[in-house]
Amino acid sequence: MFKSFGARIVVILAALALATGYLWGRGLKLGLDLQGGMHLVLEIEDPDGTMTTEARSDAIDQAERIIRTRVDEFGVEEPLIQKSGEDRLIVELAGLDDESRAKEVINQQAYLEWKLVLETTQVDRALERIDRAVVAAIGEEGLREMGRATESGPTRSIQQLLFSPQDSVQGAGDSASTDGADTADALGEEDAPDEEEPAEALNFRPFTGLLNTGEVGTYLVDVADVETANRFMALEEFQRALPRNISLQWSWDSIPRGTGYYRELYVLEEEPFLTGDQLENATANRDLQFNQAQVLFELNRRGGRDFQRLTSAHIGDRIAIVLDEEVVSAPVVRDRIGANGSIDLGSADMSEAADLALVLRAGSLPARLQIMEERTVGPSLGQDSIDQGRIAGIVGLVAVLGIMMIYYKIAGILAVCALGMYVLLVLGGLAALGANLTLPGIAGLILSVGMAVDANVLIFERIREELAKRRAPRTAVDEGFGNALSAIVDANITTLITGLILFQFGTGPVRGFAVTLCIGIVASFFSALYVTRTLFLLYLSGKRGSDPVSI
Repeated sequence: MFKSFGARIVVILAALALATGYLWGRGLKLGLDLQGGMHLVLEIEDPDGTMTTEARSDAIDQAERIIRTRVDEFGVEEPLIQKSGEDRLIVELAGLDDESRAKEVINQQAYLEWKLVLETTQVDRALERIDRAVVAAIGEEGLREMGRATESGPTRSIQQLLFSPQDSVQGAGDSASTDGADTADALGEEDAPDEEEPAEALNFRPFTGLLNTGEVGTYLVDVADVETANRFMALEEFQRALPRNISLQWSWDSIPRGTGYYRELYVLEEEPFLTGDQLENATANRDLQFNQAQVLFELNRRGGRDFQRLTSAHIGDRIAIVLDEEVVSAPVVRDRIGANGSIDLGSADMSEAADLALVLRAGSLPARLQIMEERTVGPSLGQDSIDQGRIAGIVGLVAVLGIMMIYYKIAGILAVCALGMYVLLVLGGLAALGANLTLPGIAGLILSVGMAVDANVLIFERIREELAKRRAPRTAVDEGFGNALSAIVDANITTLITGLILFQFGTGPVRGFAVTLCIGIVASFFSALYVTRTLFLLYLSGKRGSDPVSI
């Protein structure tokens, strides 16, 4: 490669200086298993099995891009985000302090919608039908077991139970009609209660009994009853009993009322008039007037026009901002609003506002992701791994280098010097590529040290054969390196190919092993054939031609 002995020295010093510079400037980054962090395996959620293989693959590709954007803005150094199969995603975040916050940012779907808040009148009129549907779906025994079989006498119909002024329901009954006949007329003939149905079967108010009076367009439900309400609302019979083009959606946080806490249940238009697809930017901010965290958003031109047109037509009404099917806020429209607006987060702190702005900027996930596997590696475990890896590496190196120096004498000492330079080159290469050193990577480093020693053994044995033929030391060295070259190249290339395959198709620890192994192979090839040979030439330059070579 370089005929001049001086040129060899310059190349070696330049390589060492470059490796030292990268190692000193960038430092060596430790992987998840050495410094602690979080490992997640995410899978596309498809409970109904309706997604095709191609659709799942496209969804996971899009999810990978979105999660990578979120993680990059979250501030984690060197995250590992990669596909595994057609519908799984592996996320590794090393050195993470707040795992729960990161998990929420990663897995939040962030589907944003703007919907109109409606009066509760239509739902009030349908409550009888809704309760009857719940009774028919779950049955009286099931409701009794749930504690929702409130009875008020064998002779009263459910219509009287729900709407009579003597026994009005908290909230829903207050705003509904107090006349059963008027309610039946409002519902129409087909929705009027069946007078011939046994009264005993109608003495239930399972859903209506959960409702309390809220602000305009909302009901209040005790937080202890939210799970029961969700069970009722998930019934197909419940959804069929709801008035058309209306959806019921929860607020994202509970509010105090008296001595208890309640969740608001909003009555909204089913179809949103605006979605997060029109969102251009989102930033966290604090409202100085009310000292509340908020997210300022900016819509694109089309979204701004739509928002302006709708708000101008609904001044005085409420607009709900719905994130992942939960109402974040529902402000009253005081004036026409254009492309810029805000989402008030109430009691949330600024970190929550910053996380929400982050996921909104990155965009919504194409489908929900299910966490299939979660591992958290603590810093103490990482430190134990570092200590064990350091001990294993030191013991292995000392044993190998000791045998080399004892068996090959001066040549062994030269090989040890070359191996010291080799280790520096490997660590510098890891720093230059920004790769993380993992526990399997340490194993790859030790393995590549063994391969570098193997290359030196081949060379030294070839030199011994040439010296046994009475060749001059310089000739023996040249012939030894030349004859061993083909075997060293074959061994290193086949191992390098294996390492590249492991890197391409492996995940997590396997890739860490492959990266270190591949860098080590290149460095060992350079150190064995170039550095060791240069050291030999330097050693021979101080000897006379007739002096014996200690090998």
